[in-house]
Amino acid sequence: MTIKITSAFDAGNIVVDAIDGQSARLHIRKDRESDFFQWFHFRVACEAGAELELAITGLGESAYPGGWDDYNVCVSEDRDYWTRCDTSYDRERDGGTLTFRYAPSGTIAWFGYFAPYTLDRHYDLLSEAAATEGVTLRQLGQTLEGRPLDCLEMGEGDKQVWIYARQHPGETQAEYWVEGALEMLCDMQNPHTRLLRQKCRFHIVPNMNPDGSYRGHLRTNYAGTNLNREWDNPTAEKSPEVLCVRNAMDESGVDFAMDIHADEAIPAVFMAGFEGIPSWSDAQGDKFYAYRDRLAARTPDFQTRLGYDVSAPGTANLSMSTNQLAERFGCAAMTLEMPYKDNVDLPDADHNWSPERCKSLAHDCLALLAEMLDEVT
Repeated sequence: MTIKITSAFDAGNIVVDAIDGQSARLHIRKDRESDFFQWFHFRVACEAGAELELAITGLGESAYPGGWDDYNVCVSEDRDYWTRCDTSYDRERDGGTLTFRYAPSGTIAWFGYFAPYTLDRHYDLLSEAAATEGVTLRQLGQTLEGRPLDCLEMGEGDKQVWIYARQHPGETQAEYWVEGALEMLCDMQNPHTRLLRQKCRFHIVPNMNPDGSYRGHLRTNYAGTNLNREWDNPTAEKSPEVLCVRNAMDESGVDFAMDIHADEAIPAVFMAGFEGIPSWSDAQGDKFYAYRDRLAARTPDFQTRLGYDVSAPGTANLSMSTNQLAERFGCAAMTLEMPYKDNVDLPDADHNWSPERCKSLAHDCLALLAEMLDEVT
């Protein structure tokens, strides 16, 4: 039996160049109206036990070529439990080729850059959370393709906490993190939850980019816009997703903000702050540093050794949300980054970084917020 490959579904992305028995040569489709590409997600139908050998070529031109070294492809046979398969990267072959092998026990296998978070799962997440007592769903606007841009709100306090994820749609780790956060915030038997909902008003946007998510994009929306470069001047034509969220933030104010992301190349969990904003003060910066450092002490899945370079004074890019919100509201704002690769400090050979670890990290982040609330807001 010759294998059959398709990506014609929610969050799918792959182009088949050639199939030979149980082997295939593939490449990744670029984001619409953009040169970004890195996300892939596809299905293989085959004989049970077939020894699959799949190769994705041309990756030297991908958005982050450094992301392929020491990376292992995600695989699932039921779309629920995801593990990793044997993977190698040859930067000299066919413009950079990722080769991976897997022998499914059944007749179907699903492969992804990370475990996908489909729009169906997104809508299930919204519906389940909105059915919880004290939680409301507010549609802030709509995308260029007419999809709703939704925000879940809860809590009776005065401190305004904004959490938003998947500005970059291929960073599905971010919505798994939000799923973990909502599991905790909807559990009123959790003492941290009770405290947070007493003192805070939460505004949670699980998916900032549903168009890009559905289309299998890595980084952009339907118009080819990188949403995390639009926060200084969002427009209805290019970035309505940012425009409606930022307008809602202006209405409520922001006392604490977390932008949830994933990084292709760095094999660790880390945070980026807002150094370099024009209004920087040590008092404001210390709120971020205190939270970041306490999180590193709380969970071994988080560290401060690896991360992005810090902006020099006065050079922060205000088109990025963390910098814009820190400047706009004088709050502690931060970008949380998770890996596609394994966590180098706490490796897991079977799963590497996983959806389950994303969700566990969210619990730690929120529990810490409860413990430090008066220090960081």
